[in-house]
Amino acid sequence: MADHRSPASRQPIPIIQVRGLDNRFGDLTVHKDLDLDLYQGEILGVVGGSGTGKSVLLRSIIGLQTPSAGQIRVFGKDLTAMSPGQRSQFEQRFGVLFQGGALFTSLNLAQNIALPLMEHTGLSRVEAEELACMKLALTGLPAESAQKYPSELSGGMVKRAALARALALDPEILFLDEPTAGLDPIGAAGFDELIVTLRNALGLTVFLVTHDLDTLYSACDRVAVLSQRRVLVADTLDNVAETQDQWVQQYFHGPRGRAASAAHQRHTNEEPG
Repeated sequence: MADHRSPASRQPIPIIQVRGLDNRFGDLTVHKDLDLDLYQGEILGVVGGSGTGKSVLLRSIIGLQTPSAGQIRVFGKDLTAMSPGQRSQFEQRFGVLFQGGALFTSLNLAQNIALPLMEHTGLSRVEAEELACMKLALTGLPAESAQKYPSELSGGMVKRAALARALALDPEILFLDEPTAGLDPIGAAGFDELIVTLRNALGLTVFLVTHDLDTLYSACDRVAVLSQRRVLVADTLDNVAETQDQWVQQYFHGPRGRAASAAHQRHTNEEPG
């Protein structure tokens, strides 16, 4: 698998450290003593079977889910020990793209993206909407899309608009929950390429929940597998694929896994040397 990072970003500096994380819902334990690191400048893909708590882990880190136990440190600060006000201010360093986009249907795209800018930066509406148009352009959307409403967009355009909103406050860490879900193969491949391009251009660190094998091969530097309420393994894709675990073997070496690997290999061979 190709390493998409610049040389300066390859030093292992953990900017998110999850230690001993527990998440319980009544009698159901989703996570138990879970540990995970996210390193500066990397794209980390988080995978696992149904019910392993991939999105719950993301929600715990960004503050939408209160863990039952454990510690989450971001940039050296313990988020679990912060007051709501401290955490709210700190979380402006995060950008989040939810699975469905979560755009406000009554607002056009420029207004959707301008909203966090007006709320957190003190920009006027006109200034915020001008900056919103720049964010839309950054994600590859045409200028005329700024005045469109979510209902007027294709699935791929909704994803890109939601990404533009996630980038509104110039975050350092980008959280993506199933970003290619519902996209056709061409749209998904284009979105994967966009994520890598933005990471390289903006110096982002990306935490990406996905089930898409093509995304893992084309965009991710490391892969973390959730299993048995914890992180079973977090490593390069090649090393993860060799883990002796039934789910891992079925996922990476089943028909879809073999097809994704073969497609990635063909693409790699076609790249100019």
